[in-house]
Order: sequence, then C-alpha cells, then structure tokens
Amino acid sequence: MDGSTPRNGGDLVTETLTALGARVCFGIPGQHALGLFDALRRAPGLRFVSGRVENNAAFAADGHARVTGEVTPLLVSTGPGALLTLASLQESRASSAPVLVISSQVPRAGLGGGRHGYLHELPEQSASFGNVTKSTFTVRHASQIPSAVAEAWRTAAAAPAGPVLVEIPQDVLLEPTVVPRVRDVTAEPRPLSPRAESVEEAARWLDGARRPAVLAGGGVSRSGGRAALVELAEALQAPVATTFGGKDAFPWDHPLSLRSWIEDRHTTAYLENADVLLVVGSGLGELSGNYHTMAPRGRVVQVEADLGKLESNVPALGIHGDAALVLRELAAGVRRRPEDPAVVAEVAEVGARVARRLSAQDLDTEQTVLAEIREALPDEASSFWDMTVLAYWAWSAWDPRGGAMHSAQGSGGLGYGFPAALGAAATGRGPVLAVSGDGGAMYSIAELATARQHDLDVTWLIVDDGGYGILRSYMQDSFGEAAHTELTRPDFVALAASFGVPATLTSPERVGADLASALAEPGPSVVVLPMHVGLFAPTHLG
Repeated sequence: MDGSTPRNGGDLVTETLTALGARVCFGIPGQHALGLFDALRRAPGLRFVSGRVENNAAFAADGHARVTGEVTPLLVSTGPGALLTLASLQESRASSAPVLVISSQVPRAGLGGGRHGYLHELPEQSASFGNVTKSTFTVRHASQIPSAVAEAWRTAAAAPAGPVLVEIPQDVLLEPTVVPRVRDVTAEPRPLSPRAESVEEAARWLDGARRPAVLAGGGVSRSGGRAALVELAEALQAPVATTFGGKDAFPWDHPLSLRSWIEDRHTTAYLENADVLLVVGSGLGELSGNYHTMAPRGRVVQVEADLGKLESNVPALGIHGDAALVLRELAAGVRRRPEDPAVVAEVAEVGARVARRLSAQDLDTEQTVLAEIREALPDEASSFWDMTVLAYWAWSAWDPRGGAMHSAQGSGGLGYGFPAALGAAATGRGPVLAVSGDGGAMYSIAELATARQHDLDVTWLIVDDGGYGILRSYMQDSFGEAAHTELTRPDFVALAASFGVPATLTSPERVGADLASALAEPGPSVVVLPMHVGLFAPTHLG
C-alpha cells in the first residue's frame, strides 16, 4: 500500500480477511460500502467476484463455502442490498454453509433509530438477519473491526457451521485509522467434542444390536467423517443409507450401501426395522425422514452438532457433537464383527425392490437422461441443483462418484443452482455442473454476465418444460388441474449467446454427448434440454 494513502476501516476489513485465510469473496458494491470496496484495490491477495443480484452473490458464497469447507466472505451494502441476501442465507443456515456477511450500515449517528432519513436506513438492520444467521455483530469504531471479523469467522466455522453478519457503518469504513496493519489474528473454532459417557453408551447399544443400521446426513460430509463412517459400518456390518444432503457420506458402490432412496418405503421400512438405528449428521427432518413417515421400531442414537435438532423428530439417545469426532470414537469403541453375506444380500434386495418399483412406472427416459448426465460429468466434479424435477431424481439416484452433489433442499428456494456453481468454480478446481428448470433459471439469468466476466468454468443445464414443473405436478395431483404454473420464457440459447456464452440446444437422445462437449471446453457454457420430466411415486410399495 502507498504510504501516502491513509488506511481506513475498509483496509482493516480486507487485512483481517486476508490474515484469516480468505482468498475469494463475493458481493456487489453499494454507496455506504464504497470504503470497503475501495480497500479491495489495496488487497491483492483477495479476489473479488462481482455478482449481479445480491441473493445470487450470496448463493455463490454458499457454493464456494460448501466445496471448500471454508468460511467465505460476502460483501454487500446497506438496506436493500443486505436484505436481498436473506432468502439465500436461509439456505446457508439450513445447510450449514459458513458464509461471513460483511454489510455496510448508515453512519453511526443513524444506528438504531430509523428516523434520520439516511438512504437505505432501517430501524434495526441486524434484526432482519436474526432468523437466518447464527449471530450478528455491529461495529462502531475501527479498532473493533479485526476482533469482530475474527469472532464472526470463528462463529461461522464452528459446528454446526452457518452464516454470520458483521455490519459496519459507512463512516467507520471511510475514516482514517491508526490501528496497525492486521496480521496477528486467528479464528480457529473449538472442536465440538461429545461427552464420553454418551459415546460409551451408544457403543454398548450398537454392540448389542442384532440388526444395526445407519442413516448418514450432510454433517458426516461437512465434518470429514466419511472414512470413520466406513470403518464403523464395516465393523458393525451395518447397512448405510444417506440423506440427500449427505449423498457423498458413504461410498455408493459399497456392499453395505442402501444409497439415497429415502423417499422410498422399501428403504424407510428397512431403517425402521433396525433394532438400533444410528442417525448421524442429520436432524431427521421432513425429507430425511420420508416426510415424517419414518417411525423406527427399535432404539435410535442421534448424533447432531445442532443442539436444537437432537430428538426434535424422534426420541433417541442424543449425542451433541461433531459427526466425525463421534464416528471415530464409536469406530474405536465397538467390537468388530465378521463379514455377513446375509446383510449384504438384504441390502441388494432393498435396491432390487426399488428398481422393480421404478421399472413399473414408465420412467425409463428420465432414468436414462440422469445416467447420461452422470456419465458426462467427470467423477470428481461437483454439481449444483436447483429445485427442479430432475433434481428430485438426483436426490435419490445420483451417484456422487467422489464429486459432491449440492442442492437447495435445505430451505427449498428457487434460483440456487447456477450462482452456487459459480461460487464453486471460483476455486479453479475444474468444471462444475449446474442444473436448473426454466422457472428457476430465470431467477439467476443475470449471472451469465458474472460467469462471462470472471470466465468461470460452469456448464449450465437448463431443463425447459415450459413452467414450474414440480408445482404443475403437485397441483395436478392435488386439484386435478394446474394454475399459474405455465411461463413465457426467452430463447435461452440466443440469450446466452448475447452474453458471449456458448450455448447448445440438445435433446434427451443427445444430452450426454452435448454436455460432455460443453464440460470439456473451459469457461461458461449453457445446454438447453426441452423436456417434461416425470416424477416417480416416492412412497408406493408395489
């Protein structure tokens, strides 16, 4: 930094973020935040990815946080800019994505009042974030910035991870400061270790179980507990099903894998019949509990980092702790059983029953299209899915193959897939796939400009069925007729081309080859698939 240029509060923010390890941040400038964005010019180690709408920038930060497992900064301005992030942060909170929101505020004189007439002024901006963040911090003086940002970072990273807000007034960001350059700052969260007696009791239950089983959620993946889960499952000879948010928690092709067909009653029934069911890294909510129909007949052990989710849906021996830490202790504490061919055969039979049920529903095209998409995407590549019918298929049928599948099923909002994929692509770790319906695509179409500006390696598959397909299906099933679900759409191929993004119109027969070609070319691309995707009947026992 030029010694003639006085440092200010904005510099303290960027210096603290850099010292904490941030390398990429997302957001959109705004009037009150200009001191922060000007400081980015003096922070060469901090790359900024500029979105077009704040909620999409927040989804991008979410996507980056998920693939890296690291706290990801989101920089936005006061009032409207900050508020536009709320729906996205709801998803980050529900899915435990550590997003650190740094928002500007009106000058200090206007804090808490709402009557001074400042542009963008809110009576209590931080109160609006109360339901979608773990905590909020309001800075009033420059010397508070390094500690506030570090503590917010620590809070965001601590299990269960999630978004946190730091708001800094405009004048604090702009004022010169005598605070030295920030370099001595740490924000390592304290491990969420389980209580020993709870783990010992769970090990006794599992050792005494004749038919143990496991339901593994996203907490296993986020905590780095995959290897420990495999070790425990093999020791117990316990079949493992994974939730939609934890699809990569257990190897898809492992002989003990029940995969992710948890909307299927065959899978649900198998888990219900376990004499001890270990639920780890999941709150056993609406989707992971098959719409609250799962009713275990045996005893349940639930491992969860979010204290409020323990026993919130099913009575259990609740263990409050980080999933990986608990799994490692359980794997070391249970007795190892010999391999049991009968258990492997049971797992295979559950899979066969699911396959027979699907084959009776005339859904071969849907299954073939999903398989073609899976083959086109490199094994280790990540995919991001919007709330679209094909994503409902992928929740159950997508084989992660070492590349995590991410979706907006934490809170279920539209528009997640493409901007979140852009955030993942900002890591530079190779191609990323985004999948949206035409309805969801319109939420984030402006981010084609972001993709082109930053040359982000994302291929966006838009499944165009002429409207809100899943809502159309629900309304037809419930009322016999759909209303207000049909949409006028643009020519997505031409629209993408207008942004300078290559685009292809494909078909169910060509989608695999067209996707593979698009993914092989670096930079952004769009593939449009006109198709009405049928949805399987999730609970039919036929």
